Amino acid sequence: MGTGKIAAQVAHASLMAAKKAEEKKPEWFAAWFEGGQAKVVVKVQSLEQLMGVKRHAESLKLPVALVQDSGRTQLDPGTSTCVGIGPAPEELVDKVTNSLKLL
Repeated sequence: MGTGKIAAQVAHASLMAAKKAEEKKPEWFAAWFEGGQAKVVVKVQSLEQLMGVKRHAESLKLPVALVQDSGRTQLDPGTSTCVGIGPAPEELVDKVTNSLKLL
């Protein structure tokens, strides 16, 4: 993916996960929103690793959103590109992402 495509996928993940948090964990969403909407972007090395991150976050009952591309530009339709996690307490998100490198 090109830089712009990556940015768009990350934006999708952020919005989708925030919406889930607002619906299911409104207190987490409110704290995040009022605190400046911090975001951290990390990278994985494979689809297998991406799906492992997703499963780990789900096992901790965190808000999780899987982005699957529509296929209009660079990728085939349905390609999984990104996972949004949270907003949630930092110590919970860190359990999933702490070992990953920043993008």
